[in-house]
This record gives sequence, C-alpha cells and structure tokens, in this order.
Amino acid sequence: MGSALTTIGLPVALGIIMLGLGLSLTLADFARVLKQPKAVIIALLCQLILLPAICFGLVLAFQLPPVLAVGMMMLAASPGGTTANLYSHLFRGDIALNISLTAVNSVIAVITLPLITNFAIAYFRPFDDTLGLQWSKALEVFAIVLLPVALGMIVRRFWPKFADGMDKPVRIASVIILIVVIAGAVASNWALLVANFTQLALITILFCVISLSIGFLVPRWLRVGKRQSIATSFEIGIHNATLAIVIAQSVLGSVELSLPAAVYGVLMFFIAFGFGFLIRERASAGDVAAPSATSQGS
Repeated sequence: MGSALTTIGLPVALGIIMLGLGLSLTLADFARVLKQPKAVIIALLCQLILLPAICFGLVLAFQLPPVLAVGMMMLAASPGGTTANLYSHLFRGDIALNISLTAVNSVIAVITLPLITNFAIAYFRPFDDTLGLQWSKALEVFAIVLLPVALGMIVRRFWPKFADGMDKPVRIASVIILIVVIAGAVASNWALLVANFTQLALITILFCVISLSIGFLVPRWLRVGKRQSIATSFEIGIHNATLAIVIAQSVLGSVELSLPAAVYGVLMFFIAFGFGFLIRERASAGDVAAPSATSQGS
C-alpha cells in the first residue's frame, strides 16, 4: 500500500488527533504529575518496562515471524492512545490523571519507541539490511508525535476560547478522517490482513487483556486509589495503534509491520469496553473489602 493513503492520509489523520490532544492540554497537566507522583511513576514503569518485557515473552512464545514480532514490539512501545481518556470517563476513572499520563507518555515515547523498535529489529532481523529508526527517522517520530501537540498547546495558551471552540470539531474530524483512511488501508490490504489475522488475533487479545489487567491490578496492589487505578488501566491497556501504524507504514515503509497494530486496534475497543465493566464492579467490591487501599484516589 504505497499510495497517498499511506504516505499522506495516515500521518495527516494522526497529526489531527495529536493536535486535538494539544488543544486540550496546558502546562498544568504536566505539573499535575508532581501532585500525584505515585500513580504516575507506577503507570510509567508498567508501560515503559513491564509491558515491553511481557510482549517480548509473548512474541517468543507464539513464535511469530520476524516482521510481525517487531510489529508487536512497536505496538507495546506505543504510548497510551487518546481513546483511553474516553474509556476512563465512561467508567469513572481519574480523567485528570489520564490527561497527564497521555501528555507525559507522548513526550517519553519520542525516545523509548525508537529504542524498543530498534532493539526488536536488531533481535528479530526482519529485514535483509539494517533498516531501523535511525536519527533521521527518529526525528520523523518526533515531528509526528510532538509538533502537533505543541501547536495545539500554543493555540490553547494564547487563544483559549478558540481552542475550546475547536476542540469538538477537531475530535470529530480526526475520527472521520481516521475511519476513512484506515478503512481504505484495510480494503487495499484485505488479503494480507486476512492471511495474518488468525495468528495475530490471539496474541493481540492476550496482550490487550494483560495490559489492561496490569494497569489496574498493579496500582491497586500498591494501594493506589480506585479512580486512579481505572485511569492507569486504560492508559496502559489502550495503546496508540494509529501511531504504530503510521511509523510502520510511513516511516519504515512496511505494511507487514503495521498488521499487529491494525488487528489490535480493531479488537481493543471491544476488549476494553468489557474490561471496563469488570473493573468497575471489581473496584466497587474492593472498596468494601479494603477501604484503606482506596482512600487515596476515590
């Protein structure tokens, strides 16, 4: 799929999504991290260290082909998606924490995503040459992730009323463009997607469930509040599949690399929705059983 849909459509769609994120962010969202460092540190350690290690183990256990293995690792290295904020809102998580984590994750991912991707490429060697995210390509990741966010934040800082007015239209536009672009990408690569769906469905479902579970259970085990744990669950469990797809296809020029993120991106919505009901009930029961563990963030 070397069409304009890949080279132009996907980056534009992601850029609009990240711009929308920036329009909703202020410097206070980053400063807020200092007010609840425990939840933030736990979430970041889980997302940046624990999940890539677990994903690496899953990839080895499932014996995925090298290209798909790297695609899974790239997905694991992707930060939380903006969809996490929506799910957190639906299931009464700490939205402020979600926004702060998304902001911090987006910055850190500029460094960690190329590092983890290059490690996976060096280990699995899916290409005949040494293709990877070199500095020039890492700068592309920086431009794709941070520049639209920074632009949105600048607009919000100097023209807050305009930013508030544009927030909803930009969100709607990003969803519409993303659906159109991904639908076109799926249609043009239908045979390739179907051929690999079977071997990717189970590992992506398992990885999504593990990500969501770790995001909820680890903070709860470490006595983080209920609403904060719900927020970290979705922030850690809902990876930015669109970012992984854009980097795979537009930066590294490989449709195959994007297949794990594409399969995950479809299945994740249903898994996260069901998991939300599960942890909401579990959290409610846990409040009765262990009130001391929830006093921090309820």
